[in-house]
Amino acid sequence: MRHHLLSRHRHRHFLHSTITRRHYATKYIAKITSTSPTGRSITAEVSPPQPPPSDARGYPIPRHHVICRAARLVQSRTSASSLTEYLSSLSPPLSPAEASEILKSLNCPRLAHTFFHFCPSISPNFRHDAYTYNRLILILSNSTLPDRFDLVRTLLADMEGSGTRGNISTVNLLIGFFGKSDDLNTCMELIKQWDLKMNCYTYKCLLQAYLRSRDAQEAFRVYNEMRRKGYKLDIFAYNMLLDALAKNDKVDQVYRVFEDMKRKHCEPDSYTYTIMIRMTGKIGKVDESIALFDEMITKGRSLNLVVYNTMIQALANGRMVDKVILLFSKMVERDCRPNEFTYSVILNVLGATGQLGKLDEVVEVSRKYMNKSIYAYLIRTLSELGYTSEAHRLFCNMWNFHDRGDRDAYMSMLESLCSSGKTTEAIDLLSKVHEKGINPDTIMYNAVFSALGKLKQISHLHDLYKKLKQDGLLPDIFTYNILIASFGRAGKVDEAVKVFEELENSNCKPDIVSYNSLINSLGKNGNLDGAHMRFKEMQEKGLCPDVVTYSTLIECFGKTEKVDMAYRLFDEMLAEGCCPNIVTYNILLDCLERSGRTAEAVDLYAKLKQQGLTPDSITYAILERLQSGSHRKVRVRRQHPITGWVQGWGLQSASTGP
Repeated sequence: MRHHLLSRHRHRHFLHSTITRRHYATKYIAKITSTSPTGRSITAEVSPPQPPPSDARGYPIPRHHVICRAARLVQSRTSASSLTEYLSSLSPPLSPAEASEILKSLNCPRLAHTFFHFCPSISPNFRHDAYTYNRLILILSNSTLPDRFDLVRTLLADMEGSGTRGNISTVNLLIGFFGKSDDLNTCMELIKQWDLKMNCYTYKCLLQAYLRSRDAQEAFRVYNEMRRKGYKLDIFAYNMLLDALAKNDKVDQVYRVFEDMKRKHCEPDSYTYTIMIRMTGKIGKVDESIALFDEMITKGRSLNLVVYNTMIQALANGRMVDKVILLFSKMVERDCRPNEFTYSVILNVLGATGQLGKLDEVVEVSRKYMNKSIYAYLIRTLSELGYTSEAHRLFCNMWNFHDRGDRDAYMSMLESLCSSGKTTEAIDLLSKVHEKGINPDTIMYNAVFSALGKLKQISHLHDLYKKLKQDGLLPDIFTYNILIASFGRAGKVDEAVKVFEELENSNCKPDIVSYNSLINSLGKNGNLDGAHMRFKEMQEKGLCPDVVTYSTLIECFGKTEKVDMAYRLFDEMLAEGCCPNIVTYNILLDCLERSGRTAEAVDLYAKLKQQGLTPDSITYAILERLQSGSHRKVRVRRQHPITGWVQGWGLQSASTGP
């Protein structure tokens, strides 16, 4: 008994001593002493379990070995029971912080999403917090999953259902992820619902989200709210805002943001000045563009290709040709290589001001950068702008300057000469192609064939066709089709037929275009039987006539007073499922009007409207002829028989009645 009381007394004394000294200690050890019946004293020390390690803020440090083991189990696609068994055996249990680290370790967004929803099944006490939700939202926002937006919206619904309150980081992630007006409104509602306060980073996220969704006005509103709260943007956000406002022509707002930017001690960079120069040049304030450019140089900002191009564009907008060339010279002096945009701006301003003669100066200034591809671009651009003579002169300079020619430049020049009808120069150019190591091909010849055919220069066509064969080239299907159409256009039907027969005996086979060209040649030169025979022949060979085939034949029969045959072909066309276009209707309407078949023309016009086609000027000209035809005798005020419009005093055929 005495032993028991002594033990209790000593234990109480130890506890009292421990309690009174607790605020001084960082480690506690309990000591129990007792005496055995033999008189021997026994002492035992008992240490409490060590608390889990924590960081400087007092939060438990996640267990690294648990995170690695759990991540491996998830990634190996093991059964849920194995994962549950391991996680359930942990002491202390898996924490939300550790679950967040496991989510971070998984490289698959789908696996992360699955594991997130698996965690609550480990223990009834496990509960996701804002940090685990944030982690999964971040993972999904960085993924390319097609349903990632729906998955995040479902997570928000889960948070609401479980009563989990997000933090401002949650809102920031959501703003950056969604970036659309409707979802941004949801984010703003969450701030109120969770009683959060927006910080500077939240405003930046919101501003950039509105800019990404091209809503510059809302972005500017957010910017003004930031200014009122004393927040400022970084250079990247300022530039984004300036660029968006400038592209939306919000000139006053751009000036205001630019001045605010400088007052906030955020120095404009090269991109900032580029935005301002582009805007001022666009609105015609070239002097301001020059002042900004000079200020940029004074402050030591780097001058890159984009800056030079923007300034050259601004000067070009003001038609300052001399200053454009001067700046271009300085650009080249500073080893900034011009690109196609640079040259295109210069070409446009030289052409607009009638000073294309100064192009030689531009070429000379940039001689060290002038290669065959630049020459090709300049020649092609000049040709597209309609300056064929200047393009040809530049091409000749290139031709004399380089030992070898550039095929792209050559083709651009050849096509330009052909399109402008300069066939003599084109043929001459084609004959010199060998001189610069360029091998001629069928495409080059086809371009010249087409130009010669349109101008009906048959003798040149014959000569060039012989030369093609002398060069060892074989005509392709395009060559044959061009020749058939060209000979037919010039009334050389026999030669068109001869080329067609040559096509049939070659490695190429006639296509629909070949037959259409031959049918057109035969029909429009009076050989209707031959045209109809070729029409039947193409059907027998399995080629389906198209709208061009039918329209050609209908026109040929209609103009030879064989209107019934033309109408029969039109009905056949519809039966075969080939839809007529407005040209087809105009051809048949014209045939019916010329033959005096007014009622049928009215019915045909009704079909045209039913098909949803829009009448053009030719259609209305035919309708006008129908109403005011010479066969009409009686003047009456009546409704237009085709359009339904009430006209003035019209002429009515005596045979149709009032």
